[in-house]
Amino acid sequence: MTQNHSCCSIYLEGSFSIFTHIMDLDYFKSYQMCWGTLGTVRPFSNFHPDRDAIEIQKALEKKDAVTLIRILTNRNNAQRQAIAKTYKGITEKDLAAGVKKALNGELETLLLALLMTPLQYEAHRLQQAMEGLGTDEETLLEILCTRSGKQLQEIGAVYKQTYKKELDKEIKGETSGDFAKLILALLNKENVPGVVQRDIESLSTSLNGKKADAEPWINILTSRDTDHLNKVLMGLELESGQVVLKALEKRFSGDIQLGLRVLVQCIENPNLYLAKRIATMKTPVVHGVMVSHCEEDLLCIRAAYRKLTGTSLYMALQEQFKGDHLQALLAICRSED
Repeated sequence: MTQNHSCCSIYLEGSFSIFTHIMDLDYFKSYQMCWGTLGTVRPFSNFHPDRDAIEIQKALEKKDAVTLIRILTNRNNAQRQAIAKTYKGITEKDLAAGVKKALNGELETLLLALLMTPLQYEAHRLQQAMEGLGTDEETLLEILCTRSGKQLQEIGAVYKQTYKKELDKEIKGETSGDFAKLILALLNKENVPGVVQRDIESLSTSLNGKKADAEPWINILTSRDTDHLNKVLMGLELESGQVVLKALEKRFSGDIQLGLRVLVQCIENPNLYLAKRIATMKTPVVHGVMVSHCEEDLLCIRAAYRKLTGTSLYMALQEQFKGDHLQALLAICRSED
């Protein structure tokens, strides 16, 4: 099952109300050069990893957060990896270890997230979601429902390399019942051809029994492409006369209800679901969504956030966070809508 990240219409002209001391002027050149993306962070046009590594080395010695933010939020992930490699060559030290030593708190956590590769970061988020007492089901679901089967295989490989554990076995140990079946099906999702009307009938029948049956929902929603599933969900609503999310709320309970509801939202409108996640304004969630999506589709999530809340994400961040941590978040968000 692949996610359909369609283009979002966002008004961007004159929207760069950014704190200028955080921004590199060459960013504006890259704005013209690379505007074929729905991400907010793009390749930096005048990129010199050796120059950046030396400047970062000095900034770490002085604990100069402003310089660290300016450089790390204005380079894309591939460029940050090149900086980290160059830094290690110059200093024989690990850049992430240097950031840990120089900074603390939420800013440290955010900049360390930016220094991971995208696959490392998703693997890290999954590990965090399963660590300690209790499981963060929403974060597990967010990643598993918004990533393709191929991406999840790659994340699983990096998870195994990093934590010396099999991701599916770890998830199985953290979940149970129908919810465990759903999570494992999501982890192994694939596109299998189906007939729309037959799928509608299967889901409708599962809701009409004495006890709702999760199995058809798990099987169908994790094995069809997004266009097909949107036709199925629309057809089910027309046939039943009720919104699918409401039907799931009535007929299921607990973790499986949560899982199916999140999955349906991610099929119907992943940007809106991720905007709702950010709207909680919980720091790990804000970091997770913004860092994971800043090079992919954060512009669409920003537009969905504005439509959902009536305020821009750029403004909402300023009401919730402060100091250097806020400046880093604003630099990733990039601009007012």
